[in-house]
Amino acid sequence: MTRVARLPRYLAATLALAAAAAAQAAPPPPPAALQGAREIAALPDGAWLALDKKALRLLGADGREHARLALRGQQLDTRPAPHGALAVVLDADTQRTLALTVDTQAMTLTTRSAVESPAFPVEASCLYRDGQGLDHLFVVADDGLAEQWLLGTGPARLVRRLALPPQTQACRVDDAGGWLYAQEEDAGVWAYRAEAEGASRRRAVALVGPLGPLRGGVQAMALLPGGLATVDGRGRLQLWRESDGRWRTAGKPQPTGARGGIEALAASADASSLLLAWRDEKDGRWSSTSRPWAPPAARTQLPVVHAVAQTDPVPRFGDAADDPAIWVHPGDATKSLVLGTNKKQGLFVYGLDGRQRQALEAGRLNNVDIRQGLRFGALTLDLALATQRDEKALAVFTIAADGTLADAGRVTTGLDDVYGTCLYAPQAGGLEALVNDKDGRVERIRIEATAGADGRPQFSGRVVQRFRLQTQPEGCVADDQTGRLFIGEEDRGVWALSLADTGPAPKLELVLKVGGLLQADVEGLALYHDRKAGRSWLVVSSQGNDSYLVAEAAPPWRVRGAFRVGLNAEAGIDGASETDGLETTSAPLGAALPRGALVVQDGHKRLPDGAQNFKIVDWREVERVLDLN
Repeated sequence: MTRVARLPRYLAATLALAAAAAAQAAPPPPPAALQGAREIAALPDGAWLALDKKALRLLGADGREHARLALRGQQLDTRPAPHGALAVVLDADTQRTLALTVDTQAMTLTTRSAVESPAFPVEASCLYRDGQGLDHLFVVADDGLAEQWLLGTGPARLVRRLALPPQTQACRVDDAGGWLYAQEEDAGVWAYRAEAEGASRRRAVALVGPLGPLRGGVQAMALLPGGLATVDGRGRLQLWRESDGRWRTAGKPQPTGARGGIEALAASADASSLLLAWRDEKDGRWSSTSRPWAPPAARTQLPVVHAVAQTDPVPRFGDAADDPAIWVHPGDATKSLVLGTNKKQGLFVYGLDGRQRQALEAGRLNNVDIRQGLRFGALTLDLALATQRDEKALAVFTIAADGTLADAGRVTTGLDDVYGTCLYAPQAGGLEALVNDKDGRVERIRIEATAGADGRPQFSGRVVQRFRLQTQPEGCVADDQTGRLFIGEEDRGVWALSLADTGPAPKLELVLKVGGLLQADVEGLALYHDRKAGRSWLVVSSQGNDSYLVAEAAPPWRVRGAFRVGLNAEAGIDGASETDGLETTSAPLGAALPRGALVVQDGHKRLPDGAQNFKIVDWREVERVLDLN
């Protein structure tokens, strides 16, 4: 069976430890007691793990054995840990993946079950340590069926299922680059996103001819800092460097001393050089060579906040959930609600605990917004308006004092493909809706309400302004206090304009341009009014890099930073990615959310896989990571 060498590394510890040990002196070669081991792994303090046919052994730097675990194991992988390492190994008899705490000071092995036997025979497995420092395990079947599990002190939890190439013989994860490498023996090496959040991606790294330079399949691979080393079926060793998801040839060292085929390959690097080692399939001897190699520059990591709650998934799969809004209960803020649109079904209502309270089957709703305490003559109403795409209209919902919603009718528009919307409650009173079309047209509609014969309010609207953007908009938010509208043009950025300008060509100012922290598509927009500090923040969904940008909502529109919503392992809530709509409130929502909340749509439900939903974030987390106070 083709395998990846786990760690016959002569000059350094495992690749996972290489970054931390980059400037340190190289450790001595493996002791003679490791000869004959199928897989080996270098550990801190000069210790070694050796996986033989019948046992996993822990050896000291002098080669003396200190601990042993009897098993018929395979697929050894490690990551650094306090006082030693985390190791995983697959028990070939039970198909359970075991996790081991390796203490290189006490020289002990402590074992527990990491992942029970899955519903398929495991052919490959590998560890992944994400940007939050959480450990994951990938297990892969021969037919490519794969699962990603979150490891921890308790039982492992399934994060997601994914499809890797059939006949995947081995896998390895570049933690820093975020790439999961899958070795398909007859086709080559592929790279997948190791991060569970976001859309799946696959890239070709090194393929077998005629599509690539490999000949006779791929026999082995090893991680390099910022790249990969491969050996093909003709024994040719080749190095690859990765940059922005592309791999380019970075050298072809000539293996020496190999009388048979190369069955295993390993690599290690320090601050300026790379050591490659290979095992001869015929006699089991190891040979090595070194060459200059510059590690890649460290990648910038955005700060991470965590959701404290999440809503029930919408009852439709695919691209369904879209935009949230927040209704603040007038008497008890803990009874406030999150409204969320389902583009395949209607409007859903959730408590702050995420439990669904109502479902209003109103059809293909896209964006939704709320205003409370609106006065229309003798009527005082809380209203939610949402774009109804099939009817080319605004769907109007009334919200009772206890939070019960009712479908109250439609207000027609003159648009062909109704898309985004936001509400504006002028200081002089009344309500207006800004509605946009995918072709860039925007209508500003004055909403009117009167009491019907049955006592129920009746709604109508009239267009008071029309203007357009050059390309597709969607998200928008109006500042009732300043009379300013922010509207996102998905591929260009965020525009601001004064709603006092009611002409057909209002003056638009591009206040946030796509580039840097803000990556297209520009999606949801929201305002957080910090009344205590007397300032407001504009929050933008930067869909292109699964993050959220925060800027001052007044000139000079200074950007304060960006963040991601990461996995909350303690609460069992996954992160958020590919966010469409979002909303904020600064209203205290009880002891758990004293500074209000941020609610974001999650485009990819994980932990485990499921239909899309909405995540609720304590605003204090945003203030903390961006130092907004």
